[in-house]
Amino acid sequence: MIDTPIGKLMLIQSNKGLKQIIFEKKIPVFESQIELNENRLSFVKDEISLNKTIQQISEYFLRKRKKFQIKIDISMPPFYQQALSVVMKIPYGEVRSYKEVAQFTQNPNAYRAVGTANAKNLIPIIIPCHRVIANNGTLGGYGGDLKIKKYLLKMEGVI
Repeated sequence: MIDTPIGKLMLIQSNKGLKQIIFEKKIPVFESQIELNENRLSFVKDEISLNKTIQQISEYFLRKRKKFQIKIDISMPPFYQQALSVVMKIPYGEVRSYKEVAQFTQNPNAYRAVGTANAKNLIPIIIPCHRVIANNGTLGGYGGDLKIKKYLLKMEGVI
């Protein structure tokens, strides 16, 4: 668990890397799922193994880090992985539209699928889906809450 300006974040790591970041309002639901499925889940909630991730997220919120160097563990359909790999390349302080991300995947009409990939992104902030906006310049949605998306974009100097 890490305290940030946008609230508490729960970090879940597998033996391959960071698997999930859970925003504060969703932590109670996740914790209840853990209790129900404790024997079937394979993850590490050990803060010692997450020190590097915690440090880099803290530096990001202090505006001392613009790129993350963290191992991640994502399990998604190939197109979603491809779309999120494009999203990971959006520089700090810049935005791209869903349509632009789709074009970078060589599937220019797949902008709705890009939106779905962003919605299913389990590692927000590290995979900066907050930097993806609608083609008309509006913010679109955000799994953590639109207020958090606005905060992150404002912190990065976008809005």
